[in-house]
Amino acid sequence: MIDGTRVCAIIPAAGSGTRMGRGDARSKTLIPLRAVPVILRTLGRFEESAAVDDVVVTLREADIGSVRDLIAGAGFRKVREVIPGGAERQDSVRLGFASKTAAAAGIIVVHDAVRPLVTAGLIERVIRAAHREGAAVAAVRPKDTVKIELSGALETPDRGRCWLAQTPQAFRRDLFAEGLERAGKEGFHGTDDVSLVERLGRVVSIVEGSYNNVKITTPGDLAIAELLLGRENADHGQS
Repeated sequence: MIDGTRVCAIIPAAGSGTRMGRGDARSKTLIPLRAVPVILRTLGRFEESAAVDDVVVTLREADIGSVRDLIAGAGFRKVREVIPGGAERQDSVRLGFASKTAAAAGIIVVHDAVRPLVTAGLIERVIRAAHREGAAVAAVRPKDTVKIELSGALETPDRGRCWLAQTPQAFRRDLFAEGLERAGKEGFHGTDDVSLVERLGRVVSIVEGSYNNVKITTPGDLAIAELLLGRENADHGQS
């Protein structure tokens, strides 16, 4: 909880692993990261977070049984529901938000299942910012110059004003409900969750994220995550 407010994390994990180039139908969340499936690495971070009370996971139908078995074997206590996701990420988040577990929470935090190196500190900072301001997003500054293409021409925005959005992203429940409802009525599909709140004209608080909070979508991302996790384990004296 945060200041007496119950917190529910929604972990959308219904995507396929097509960009991993592995030649199978396995979800990328089930790919091993140093011998442990990515989904378990991610859920473990939320299991350990003192700021999170409950977790809802949305999955492809084909993965539900195996992931439930993995969660039971890991002994996770905060995962309350493992339910089918939707065709698009936003559909999966909406289904998670409609769950009984999420209905009991005052703060909703959404996190990509394929960002397994998120820290407890970052999770809590984003949740606290959302509790204060209504909505918050983890983000990092771009290291490269950003270009925007407009009608075939390039423009260079001020890099000092640019951020690269990550997850977690967190919301007060009523505000996120309004954003989801409006997006559904207007057929809007955002590339992240805070975009639904931005469309309401509400300010989203930015919380400094981490370059180590990588999103695993390609084999290269997996290799980077393995190196970062190895360094993290070494720092904590783990194998």
